[in-house]
Amino acid sequence: MCAFLRVRWTITPLIPPQPWIACSSCGGPRPFQSSGRIRLNANGKRLDAWLIYKCLSCDKTWNRPLFERRNRGDIDAATLDALHFSEPGWVRMREFDVDDLRRRAQRIEEFADMEISKEVLERVEDRAAGMEIELRVVLPASLRLDRLLATELGLSRSRLDVLQAAGRLRIDPERKDGLRRRVRDRMRIALDDPHIMDTRP
Repeated sequence: MCAFLRVRWTITPLIPPQPWIACSSCGGPRPFQSSGRIRLNANGKRLDAWLIYKCLSCDKTWNRPLFERRNRGDIDAATLDALHFSEPGWVRMREFDVDDLRRRAQRIEEFADMEISKEVLERVEDRAAGMEIELRVVLPASLRLDRLLATELGLSRSRLDVLQAAGRLRIDPERKDGLRRRVRDRMRIALDDPHIMDTRP
């Protein structure tokens, strides 16, 4: 029996990006890894905050600026608590801030290790086989859409290209090169193909 599925895939990257920084101890650029710890400094009513990274070769530290000379009154209580206690969830969001890291590091090493959880939102029987996929990507993920779909649906990338060209694979927001781009939060993919794998949890 044919069925149409509407599903949500939640994608969680597992390894934060690693910035390459000139390490004075090693004598050249080396990958640095977040320690998960915040350094907070108060100067009167103004605060400085850094996320502490360590060289993977020698453990030398690099303090990545989060903000400088910020008025204490401009920082909400929840953020202050997160800074004081290096709250893991808050820190993790900063570890995955790739745009900020690119401004501060010579290069960024990203990792494709992901956890993907799937949830069926709706199943309609006696309808042409197909699927609508809603993506939830809370943290920036180094994963192209074509790779995700090929792996999870059991379709080759060339088959995905054919389906898109035939109008049977549609991406919202629409872009001509959408399959080659990274997955983004709230991206939607509509796929009309009777050969897709059953993706029930």
